[in-house]
Amino acid sequence: MDWDCAIIGGGPAGLSAALMLGRSQRSVLLLDDHQPRNSVTEASYGYLTRDGIAPEEFRTLARNELAQYPSVRLSKSRVVSVERVNGGFRVFTAAGGSAAARTVLLAAGLQERFPDIPGLREMYGKSLFSCPYCDGWELRGQPLLVLSTGSGLFQQARLLLGWSRDLLVCSHGASNLTMQQRHALESRGVKVSSLRIAALEGSGGKLREVVFEDGSRIARSGGFASPDGMLGTPLGSQLGCAHDAYGSVSADGSGRTSVPGVYAAGDTAGFSPSQIVVAAASGTRAAVGIIGDLAEIDFIRMGG
Repeated sequence: MDWDCAIIGGGPAGLSAALMLGRSQRSVLLLDDHQPRNSVTEASYGYLTRDGIAPEEFRTLARNELAQYPSVRLSKSRVVSVERVNGGFRVFTAAGGSAAARTVLLAAGLQERFPDIPGLREMYGKSLFSCPYCDGWELRGQPLLVLSTGSGLFQQARLLLGWSRDLLVCSHGASNLTMQQRHALESRGVKVSSLRIAALEGSGGKLREVVFEDGSRIARSGGFASPDGMLGTPLGSQLGCAHDAYGSVSADGSGRTSVPGVYAAGDTAGFSPSQIVVAAASGTRAAVGIIGDLAEIDFIRMGG
């Protein structure tokens, strides 16, 4: 095998795992296509000593630190398939390259899908966000939009009352609030609308008004939109890994999946909340699991 571990995905989970593996004198190939989920985000919050850091600066700092370890190699590559070979795995890239590794860590995160609402994409990452733990502080006390077509709309609205009491909760035509939930929100001063949104209007990425299909408008200065998430790579399914009810690759506390030799970390494994500090921690835990499992295998081999 060329490598002890092939890491697929160079976000906080993959980078953190590479650091721990490199410091344990394990050979690591980290493959990443440089298309991060948070590319539209201007700042990432909640990471102690790095609160408010630009995501690209975070990745640059991490790559520079990894460059100190000769056993770690970073490759700008998109992995298209992984096959089992000779007790390990062979990773194939879109450019036609391949590499063999004893273990594989899936850390490619999620891709986000939003309702097709004019203006939403332009404002996402500037005045509309997905995670209140990450960006709620900057929007505290403001008139906010809470948008979701999924089943978690009530829980998200209830949570956001901790940052602002002026909420407009929108389901964009979806029937994802019970009458009891709607009444509970309205009795606490929350505006609730099941109308479809025609557009989000503003300028420079800053939300100004929510425009509904009936022509009505409500002023807002920012808010939270909950996207549907899909795994950033189908490789977990390709390898036969079990998935949970939410579509994430099932993994234990050390990142082990149902397939021996395959590990998962970060958003790929459904760790929440979706913050860089949580993703990085899960990457470290998966690396420790990989290091321990390889050490056990190598110890048995040493005995002849």
